[in-house]
Order: sequence, then C-alpha cells, then structure tokens
Amino acid sequence: MANKLWDKVYDEDARIDAFTVGQDRELDLQLAPYDILGTIAHITMLESVGLLPEADLEKLLPELKSLYSEASEGRFEIEPDVEDVHSQVELMLTRRLGDIGKKVHTGRSRNDQVLVDLKLYARARIEKTVKKVASLFSTLQEAGERYNDVLLPGYTHLQVAMPSSFGLWFGAYAESLSGDMTMLKAAWDIVNRNPLGSAAGYGSSAPLDRTLTTRLLGFDDLDYNSVYAQMTRGKMERAVAFAYSSVAETVGKLAFDGCLYSSQNFGFIKLPDALTTGSSIMPHKKNPDVFELVRARCNKICGAPNDIRLITGNLPSGYFRDMQILKEVFFPIFDEMDSCLDIVEYAIRGMEIKTDVMSDPKYRLAFSVEKVNDLVSEGVPFRDAYRHVAASIADGSFEHSRELRHTHEGSIGNLCYDRVASRFAAILGSFDFDAVEDAIRSLLI
Repeated sequence: MANKLWDKVYDEDARIDAFTVGQDRELDLQLAPYDILGTIAHITMLESVGLLPEADLEKLLPELKSLYSEASEGRFEIEPDVEDVHSQVELMLTRRLGDIGKKVHTGRSRNDQVLVDLKLYARARIEKTVKKVASLFSTLQEAGERYNDVLLPGYTHLQVAMPSSFGLWFGAYAESLSGDMTMLKAAWDIVNRNPLGSAAGYGSSAPLDRTLTTRLLGFDDLDYNSVYAQMTRGKMERAVAFAYSSVAETVGKLAFDGCLYSSQNFGFIKLPDALTTGSSIMPHKKNPDVFELVRARCNKICGAPNDIRLITGNLPSGYFRDMQILKEVFFPIFDEMDSCLDIVEYAIRGMEIKTDVMSDPKYRLAFSVEKVNDLVSEGVPFRDAYRHVAASIADGSFEHSRELRHTHEGSIGNLCYDRVASRFAAILGSFDFDAVEDAIRSLLI
C-alpha cells in the first residue's frame, strides 16, 4: 500500500493510484528542500504555542536539517510507493524518530503545505532569474555604450525608415528588461506572502502563530484570509508566469532580431560560429539555431499564463485536484527562461558588429526625415519641406549627409544610459533578497 498522509487503511486500485499521483514524485523532488524548510518553521511554531514538547523539537530539528542537506545536494529520493514529497519527509522522520515524526503535521494540511512549498520554491527561482536579468541588462547597456555611434537602419513595416544605431538597439532591450523587472517585482510581492496555517482553506482550531512562521520563513507578510490563501493556488503561478512571459517577450524579440540581422540580406551582425549550425546538404550554411530555439522557448513561456488559466480559471473557491497539474506547466518555466537569458548574454558578448552599415547606398533614403528637419530649421513650413524632399526622392536628386543632430532624451544622440541604469537599480534594490536569505540561514542554524 502506498504511503499517503490521508491513508484510510483500505486497498487501492493500482491504476487509480498511478493516475492520481501522475508526475508528482518526479516534480516534487524540486520542492523537497522547501518542504523541509516549511516543516522546520512549522514545528518551531508548534513548540512555541505548546503543541509540541521541546524535547520532541530538539530531536526533530537535527533530522530535518540533515534531510535538508540531502535534498539540497540532490540525494533526496521519493520512494516508488510514496505519494509525494510531504509523505516522504514525514515517513523518513517517523522511521528515524518513531511516533515523534507523526507530530509534524499538526495544524496543517497538504493544501497549505504545498502552497508554502511552491511559494518558497518560486521565490528562490525568481531571485535566480532576477540576477540573470540584471546581468543581461548590464551586458546590453555596455554594448550600447560601446557601439553608441554606430548607425544602422531603423525599420517600420520591415521597410527602411530612419537612421537607428546599435546604441539605440541594445539600449531598447536594456530598458525593456527594466520594465520586465517591474513585472518580476510584482510577482515577487505576490509570492512573498505566507499561506502556512490556512490548512485546507478554513484555518485550524489549533492556536497557531502564523506571524511567527511568516518571520521564520522570511516572508514579507501573510495571506491572511484562509480561503483566499487557498485561492492563490493558480493565481500565484499565473502571476509569476505573466512576469516570466514579459521577460520572454523581450528576449524572444531580441533573438528574432538576431536571426534577421545576421542574415546575408541584412548583415548587421555576425554571430560566433559556436552559436551556429551547418546544413547536411549546403556546405556554406551557418544557421542561427540558438536564437531560433530561444525564440521558440520564449514563445512557449509566453503561452504558460494561458495554460495555467485554462487549468484553474473556472474553479470555485476551495481546493480541487485539478491544481496538481499546475506543476507540470509551472516548473519548466524557470529553467527554460534562465537558459535563454544565459545563452543570449553569451551571444551578445561574442557577436561582431558591422560598423559601416549605413554607407551602403540602399540606406540613403533613411536620411529623408533629417533633410525635412533641416529645411524646417531654416524656416520652411513642415508640410512644404516634406513635399520638397518627397519630390527630390521621386526625381532621384535627393542627397543628404550622414550627420545627425538628435538631442532629445532617448534619441540616438542622448540615450540616457545613466537614467535607465538608475531606474533599473532602484527596482533591483527593492527585492529584499538579503532579508530572505538571512531568515533561511537562521532557520537552519
């Protein structure tokens, strides 16, 4: 018989057991360190309110810290006949400590247990991703400043439009990441609230101290209402997925530009050979497969919020087993996004920039607006200047130097790198990573 926290001591149908457990054993391995942290905080609180003898706490804590080390080092296993990580942790404590191990579930349900596990897991993964976004931001800013004055054509409707620059291009994606960081901070704020103590969604008659577990686990605040705490299942995952889809949209668009700009028809950049692949039939091919895979993976991440909504969007309040499937959509987001961030930063650091793009005669007309503005500065009404330049284009007489005089904020000549960096730094500094890490470190002492 499988080991389950809800065991009712009757024989089960093996097919039903396999279907209901699904991928939980494999996916829950990622939750193991966080389930153990939640249990440490929970039993510490139980002892403080008189629901667990101090002697029992003193026996449980070393075992849990040992299990935490095993889980953190990848040595924790969920046995084939054990339903999930919660059951495995309790089973191992019971094997080692006897009946004392059976006391750790007092005042909680698997519902609030998995909620706190998921929030601790998501919080740790968001911190990791935020640091990768910050690294990519710095790389983009550095590249923008290095190639600030190197011009390339800007496009609308994929037609040559106006002069752009590599400073403008790199800087655009850096500032886009700044907006994405705002989304990540919103997701962090939703994640960083403690659901532990909400039990199955209706609280507990046990005199729990939820403020204490909030402090022990480094949460910023509580999800106060017990029903609401359970309602965050699905809502929390969707909020995180929305934030990640925002980052993915930026990174995926950059990858698409990379594919476009590295093609022979554009030829603005050259990707490192290591980031390209060949053809089985065409000896000359160097395909931007890495950027193409980044684009596809980012598109997949962008679909995750909708996948999550479709699983939970039509459920009433209370817990339903549908929510178990969320992990299958939610967990892959983090590794896929992090790998895309890493490889795109690597590509940017290694790509070669063509510095004489705009010397090609086919980009001559990109300077038509510059000519219009020159005439306007001489006192010609804008509409007359526009018609004059249009006529010169039509009859083939248009000429203009490649000198630019852009001065306004955010233009080629004034990209405000320092202001964008200050904004990004302010958002990055608003994540209370140190407080969280201090709390977890204290919990494990």
